[in-house]
Amino acid sequence: MADDAEGWDLSDGLGEPPVPGLEGPLQEQQESPGPTERPGDDSGSHPRAENVEQPEPDEKEKDGKGYDDLRRVLGQQTVHNNFYASVDASGAAFGFGPAATPGLAPGSVAPSEIDKALRFYLGPQPCFDEAFGKLESEHIVVLTGQDNTGRAAGSFALLRRITGGGAGLRSLSPANSLADLAASRDIKAGQAYVILDYVGETHVDAVQAFGIKRLSEELQGKGSYLVITAAEDTRRRLALRDYCVPWHTPDPLELFHHCTQLPSAPDVPSDLPAELLERVKELRRPADVVAAATGLADGPDVALKALTDSDRELVRNWFHKEPPAGDLLPLAALAFLEGVPERTFEQHSVQLSAHVRDWEQTGELPAAEADGAATTARRGVVFRQTRARWKEQAVGLVRTERRAGPGQDPSRSERRIVFHSPRIRELVIAELHDLYGYELWYPLRQWLSGLSLVDDLDVRAEVARGVALLARHALVEVDENLLRAWAGGITSQRVTTALTLQFMCDDPHLAPQALNVALGWADRKGPERAITSAMALTGRLGSLYRLEALNWLWFLTHRGERMAFAARRSLVLLLQTAEREPDRAVFMLRYVRTRIAGTPRRSTARSHALRATVQLLEAHQLEGTGPLPAALLSGIPDGARHLGSLWTSVLLSVCRRRAVGALCRTLVALRDEPQGADVVCHLGEAMHAEMSPRQWDALRKDLPTALNHPEYAIPGARELAHVLLGSLSN
Repeated sequence: MADDAEGWDLSDGLGEPPVPGLEGPLQEQQESPGPTERPGDDSGSHPRAENVEQPEPDEKEKDGKGYDDLRRVLGQQTVHNNFYASVDASGAAFGFGPAATPGLAPGSVAPSEIDKALRFYLGPQPCFDEAFGKLESEHIVVLTGQDNTGRAAGSFALLRRITGGGAGLRSLSPANSLADLAASRDIKAGQAYVILDYVGETHVDAVQAFGIKRLSEELQGKGSYLVITAAEDTRRRLALRDYCVPWHTPDPLELFHHCTQLPSAPDVPSDLPAELLERVKELRRPADVVAAATGLADGPDVALKALTDSDRELVRNWFHKEPPAGDLLPLAALAFLEGVPERTFEQHSVQLSAHVRDWEQTGELPAAEADGAATTARRGVVFRQTRARWKEQAVGLVRTERRAGPGQDPSRSERRIVFHSPRIRELVIAELHDLYGYELWYPLRQWLSGLSLVDDLDVRAEVARGVALLARHALVEVDENLLRAWAGGITSQRVTTALTLQFMCDDPHLAPQALNVALGWADRKGPERAITSAMALTGRLGSLYRLEALNWLWFLTHRGERMAFAARRSLVLLLQTAEREPDRAVFMLRYVRTRIAGTPRRSTARSHALRATVQLLEAHQLEGTGPLPAALLSGIPDGARHLGSLWTSVLLSVCRRRAVGALCRTLVALRDEPQGADVVCHLGEAMHAEMSPRQWDALRKDLPTALNHPEYAIPGARELAHVLLGSLSN
């Protein structure tokens, strides 16, 4: 295991691997954890120690049901594409979209990804030269500005120009503390670094400014460079003001002509339509300009048609007519409940109308949210729900379709109301936010909070998707008025919150903010919010920010038993969702191995580590009931070596019986696999290498006894055990 421990900086100094030996009783249930370092805390300070209390059975059962809900949503593997414009430039210059955004996930950024991002790049002036000068002198620069202005591509261009393309480029987590980064050993010599959509500091400005100065000196001393992108309205500008450069997009026509003059550009007619150039001048995103230029390959007429944003014009024209409440409220409800059965939608749509009527009858602003502004609400709203009226009024925006729910028989399909295109949903929410004020959003927030309480998981999942879309326009409002309250609420609300943060990761600019929100609840915010944080750090969020998610989940396994239970379930869910991503699965298995290697034998920390590990070995696949270790052994490279090490650690502990049971279930699952014998052979070799002869002989005696159990006495399992252990005595 020593080879895997090298190069890992998990913030608490993992040491050499333990020498294999028989474990004594760990007394897991009787021991209390002592103070535990928070992930990334190099200051030596510790959070408060919490007593290990057994949760009430109903609390633990409710938390478990919440994880069952998460598992169901993540297991559906439904792709929800969100389009930001009629033009798709994901394959062109700036690569927007969660799967195509270079540097979004921390780690090395491949040169090919940078080449793709800069294929059509044109540096905006004078900000590009100003940023380059600051980077050259200070070795750190912060590009501030609005989203979708090409800041990420600008950071790659700056780093490539200043290093000549010879240095490796690494993306750092947006949750990194710059002061802690300066004091850490993470900065390497001759390296280029980028932090995209930096989310901020917890230090006061004076401390932050001092830490940033130290970071600049550290970078200069090692000949390395760091470019940060950040929002223009953040308070970090106060401490970073000496390093900030306001960023803007290049002139649209200049970028358009630059793209058309490249050697790889399509043949461009000399007489481009004036209307096409006028449309290009109105574009605000570099990605759209690039897409317009590359679209000329199909002819100017096709490119002009692509630039005509029909969805946006359709939505804006509909709202321009000032629709009455009878038409507006169902459309607002659909923005948060798209695709649920029509009967369910009608029920909840009526409830929204009731919230609006109740609000109008009071005519008062709640004291907690009053801003002193006079608000005049329209009186006498009569809500008339029919299945024809508002759909006729929303022609081109919505349609009905028949389909069954997830896992249901097709014969049980139902009518569902959906938008004509995925993008219309986001445009409707944008118009609702831009055009309507408190008199609509106050009852709408009350309605959404009520929906977060319902048992129907499909309803809550759609609410989460809608709230994630709203966060693109009103993140602070969503956080303060919805997520913060839901995170401390009942199980259904916590699941809805976790799903919202997952769906926020569909927008690369919101993903760092989702991480920041989730981590803000992990420590000293109460058990409910800590559990919500653990739930959120699974799925997409845990996939993007692997090390941060694992560090914090591991930290939570050392807290009170209820939080530790949730953290262990989150670790299992993270590994389940990584089954089809070999790199991520190997990363997680290596992480757990390294964590075990760094815990003293017969310690409370080792007890927590082994409890988490045995749950991973007992886990089922995300889809289906097969053992997860069997799928990992068959599907990931070198899985046998990593799993063999984990199995050995658990077998040599008080968790031995559970580990043997998990091993038997894995052998049963692999008996019909074409490569089953090979992977089992490699697994046995990995386990044998870390056991003494005495320990190996003990396993040779225990395994046949376990295989006599009716659950495991299946033809083929004993033969695989022969392969695992060699000669198996009866």
